[in-house]
Amino acid sequence: MEALDDLARTLFPGLFVELKWAEGQFLPALEPIADKHGVGHRSLEIARAKMRRLGVIAHVSRFNKRWGYREGWVFSSRFARSLERLAKLFEEFKMRGSANQERRDRDLHLYL
Repeated sequence: MEALDDLARTLFPGLFVELKWAEGQFLPALEPIADKHGVGHRSLEIARAKMRRLGVIAHVSRFNKRWGYREGWVFSSRFARSLERLAKLFEEFKMRGSANQERRDRDLHLYL
């Protein structure tokens, strides 16, 4: 968990911490965070886009019952699930199989 905090602080200073400690981990708007930390609005847009694309945060629509019909930003579970899936795939890849599997692995390496 400490590594994820370090990554978030490096790539998205201020935003991650503010969202982490916001009430209910929900922020109705990110602009006040940028003003608070002296970050330009264009930098905020870039950081928000990166975080969203990585699946770290998600935008909540005002039509979402789970979040009380409020619009805003929350942590997404997509990033964590992706890392867990990647770790599982790596563990499966390390397992040795039949001779056919070895041949497929070696052929796959040629295409990379």
